[in-house]
Amino acid sequence: MKCIGIIGGSGLNNSDMLKNVTEVEVETRFGKTSSPLYCGTINEIPVVLIARHGKHHQLSPSQVNYRANIHALKNHGVSHIIATTACGSLKQEIERGHFVILDQFIDFTKFRKNTFYDNFNSGAVHTPMAEPFDNNLREILYITASKLGYPVHKKGTVVTIEGPRFSTRAESRMFISWGADVINMSVATEATLAGEAKIPYAAIAMSTDYDCWKEDEESVSWDEILNVFSQNVTKVKQLITESVHKIGN
Repeated sequence: MKCIGIIGGSGLNNSDMLKNVTEVEVETRFGKTSSPLYCGTINEIPVVLIARHGKHHQLSPSQVNYRANIHALKNHGVSHIIATTACGSLKQEIERGHFVILDQFIDFTKFRKNTFYDNFNSGAVHTPMAEPFDNNLREILYITASKLGYPVHKKGTVVTIEGPRFSTRAESRMFISWGADVINMSVATEATLAGEAKIPYAAIAMSTDYDCWKEDEESVSWDEILNVFSQNVTKVKQLITESVHKIGN
């Protein structure tokens, strides 16, 4: 039977959508995971959930041990990963509360451990990354969101920045000129490692703000992100629940 991994981003740090939950503390050869692994079921499908930023959102994006998280999910038999992330919109048409089923990323991080292969002692490893998000998972997420009546964009390019600071206006405009649709601080790193681990990975991005490029609006703030995400977290959970059922069967 398939086992689905869920990486919960900002605003999705608990396991209340799972049944028969057990917490498993994990120490990998890459270090400790961000949170315990929450092992349970959704619609009788085995699920392992991890809180990306920790149980109490205590980890900044640069502190997250992405390698440990992905490695632990693989070791626990996860066959597919669905990630959630709050993001800033770089397009007028991607409004607050809209979902984007990401299909490409631009990695603008600077200090991350974004590979399992620190050396090539056992041979060179260069993982293809032309299609960093699994198309089958993306299709399921998009169709499910559409059927639920949620505002959803079938594809989008995310630029992942180091954080924890937000962008300058000049950076925001630069990312727009590069063709990015949304911005966040996590997904490129995860997608890269999932690709190396050969685990199909897809991400649900929820637009919570317009970054800082729109001069007729207030620039992004953490309070605004949490406010918009909390208003829509029920939708995110419903989308995950319905999608897990389809993936697992």
